[in-house]
Amino acid sequence: MTDQELIYTMALTMALRQQSKHQRTLLDTLGSATAVYESRHELGRMFEHFSERMAESLDNMENLLPQCEKELTYVRDHRVRILALQDEDVYPARLKQCEDAPLLLYNLGSADFNVPHIISIVGTRRCSEIGRDLCEQLVKGIAEKVPGTMIVSGLAYGIDVAAHRAALMHGLPTVGVLAHGLDEIYPRTHRQTAIDMLKAGGLLTEFTSHTPIDRINFLQRNRIVAGLADAVVIVESPARGGSLNTARLASDYHRDVFTFPGRPSDLSFEGCNLLVRKNSATLITSATDLLTDLGWETRAKQSPVDPQTTLFASLSADEQAVVDALTGVDGGLSLSAITSITGKPVHQLMPLMLAMEMKGIIKVLPGNRYHLKM
Repeated sequence: MTDQELIYTMALTMALRQQSKHQRTLLDTLGSATAVYESRHELGRMFEHFSERMAESLDNMENLLPQCEKELTYVRDHRVRILALQDEDVYPARLKQCEDAPLLLYNLGSADFNVPHIISIVGTRRCSEIGRDLCEQLVKGIAEKVPGTMIVSGLAYGIDVAAHRAALMHGLPTVGVLAHGLDEIYPRTHRQTAIDMLKAGGLLTEFTSHTPIDRINFLQRNRIVAGLADAVVIVESPARGGSLNTARLASDYHRDVFTFPGRPSDLSFEGCNLLVRKNSATLITSATDLLTDLGWETRAKQSPVDPQTTLFASLSADEQAVVDALTGVDGGLSLSAITSITGKPVHQLMPLMLAMEMKGIIKVLPGNRYHLKM
């Protein structure tokens, strides 16, 4: 991507802050941020529901260009890596499937965001010793059974930083998604942890430098935490909290959501119990539960394709890939597990799975798990 296109893309994201869907619609329709800038005065005629407010915002792109030029200089001087939505080789493939994915991400560190397995672990900032221990044991179990799994969280107090530190302790790459620019670390007490993460993962944000610390940015950050991963685990959460927002976003993105149960009297786990009661999350008690439900342990032990799959004649290549993934798996697999195995994005898999169900090739088990029908 040229410097001009980067600068115009930055200007577009600043002009339409917190409107990622609109940013992406404009980019997809016109082909480039440069084209958006050049056509900004005519967009009202091109889009039926184009509001005056949006037109005024895009008019401001020109005023933002000097700031964006300075930001590009800052990025280059500090060796920040820019991940652009249009750059397929480096942009996180899972996140790109989300319709409100950021046009630009800024990254420090050595993370590969397209590794085979990514888990986001989040929870309350005011975690208990029980929650912290559950988090540590979960990460330890993941490291033992599926080495190389990336752990994503938000570098906040409580469960977030516990997840990052446990990942570092057990040799897993870990990425902190920030709600501000890379020119600072918040909270500052986690600075050393952030530095350690740069050697085995890193830091990621959609915000430019000098972005003020604002509550709404943390809510916006949560969609990246949810979208980056194959699944999200809520370790500990009261009835209200940012991690429940992350769980909702994960469900919207067709990611699996898991949580640990708490005692009915334990208010710090009230949100976790609520997720289970509303069928918004799968209950787990260990890393084994999580990895079994995702099909990751099964896949590591799975034998070559069962000859029974020849019972299905005239399968398409995509259907055969799904059949191969489900062969020999007891209890079925979730959609995100099948996505991970086949490498096919969720938006392509969903209609395929429906068609295969109607053909009688697969069936859906309780908990939206897919099983080979034989």
